[in-house]
Amino acid sequence: MDRRDFILISLASGLSAASIARPALATSGGLEVFKTPTCGCCSAWVEHMARAGFNVTASDVDQETLWDMKDRAGATPALSSCHTAFIDGYFLEGHVPAGDVQRLLMERPDALGLTVPGMPIGSPGMEMGDQRDAYDTLLVLRDGSIDVFESHA
Repeated sequence: MDRRDFILISLASGLSAASIARPALATSGGLEVFKTPTCGCCSAWVEHMARAGFNVTASDVDQETLWDMKDRAGATPALSSCHTAFIDGYFLEGHVPAGDVQRLLMERPDALGLTVPGMPIGSPGMEMGDQRDAYDTLLVLRDGSIDVFESHA
């Protein structure tokens, strides 16, 4: 099936055009990750998610494409990190722990996704021995507001 057939079948089956226009959203437990080819911490996060049982597909993209994906998903520059992922209609921005993603998928809040802004030391993919920064995983709601989803000491 080519892309045109997929879009036509999707529209006929009731999917909205907006859902098709979003960046390739992973579904059914599949995790689609977009990162730049030179970022080692992104690859380490991909490995963390795979070890946690997620079916991960990682794609290298240029920085401009990545920033465009973040913007379309709702990850503002203040909320961004080095990689962006999609799963079951949600975006994941940065070094979100696998347990937080599992909770997101169980609770299914009416939200855009989760983010761990920046690159906190000790977050998945940013391990540096015993050193750890405290950080929050943030839930980005559909109206753009933010709630703390989980705090990590």
